[in-house]
Amino acid sequence: MEAVDILTRSLSKSVPIKGNMLQYHGRSDRHGQLICWGILFDLMLHSHVLRSHVEAGKVVFGINHTLRSFSPEKRKRLDLVLCRPKAGALPPSRPRTLQTIADRHGIELSPEQQGLLDGLPLIQEGPVGNVLVALEAKACMTEHIKALPRLYDELNSSHQIVHGHSSQALSIGFFMVNAANEFYSPTNTANPGPNINPQPRAMERAIAQVTDLPRRSHHSSQGFDGLGIVVVDMNNDGTSPCKLVATPPAPADDDVLHYNSMLQRMAHEYDSRFSMI
Repeated sequence: MEAVDILTRSLSKSVPIKGNMLQYHGRSDRHGQLICWGILFDLMLHSHVLRSHVEAGKVVFGINHTLRSFSPEKRKRLDLVLCRPKAGALPPSRPRTLQTIADRHGIELSPEQQGLLDGLPLIQEGPVGNVLVALEAKACMTEHIKALPRLYDELNSSHQIVHGHSSQALSIGFFMVNAANEFYSPTNTANPGPNINPQPRAMERAIAQVTDLPRRSHHSSQGFDGLGIVVVDMNNDGTSPCKLVATPPAPADDDVLHYNSMLQRMAHEYDSRFSMI
């Protein structure tokens, strides 16, 4: 699995965001694009069915796609969807690909990862038809307790709207939470010093809240089809690296909420559910 390594390495580098050189900005979609890019990259590597669909032109992706559910009738903008191309719709004049997104957002790949990317079939952005997989990625980097109600509601509404659109679609949730005691927030202009996070309590509360999100094991039930939690240590000072935290309360290797477990389940469900499209 490559996504977490790519995510932490890419967040360790400052890039132009909203007119400044920053690692992370809560009001930018860069971190969300990093997460979604890595998950799609890993899914392409681990799902032979998806690769065959891409090679046959049966599947494209959409970014920040607004999905409308049939019942209840609601709508939500989702970070990434995998879908059938919409019949009769013109594709973008310059469709994005995994490579162009990597170039735009400063995604840091090792030579080995670049080789893996070069060996994959070219998946492109396209007009969204029937949604097969929908991904909602959220991050909680500072002021955890304050942010939790909003983050929980946004994640919980995601699977409800996806399955209200299609019970067959896979709804995947990803949550990144920060374990650092201090975090320099670009939005905190009144006090340029770091926010102080009461750790580990804040991180533990955030993980517990997301762990309580509903998950489903059958298409007739409610909840996420796959859910992953990643813990990082990042203070966003412009120079310190973003580091993965693998010790408790981060999910253990055999935990169903570990990123690898989420990705394996996602690939298995895609292969078994959509092999005949």
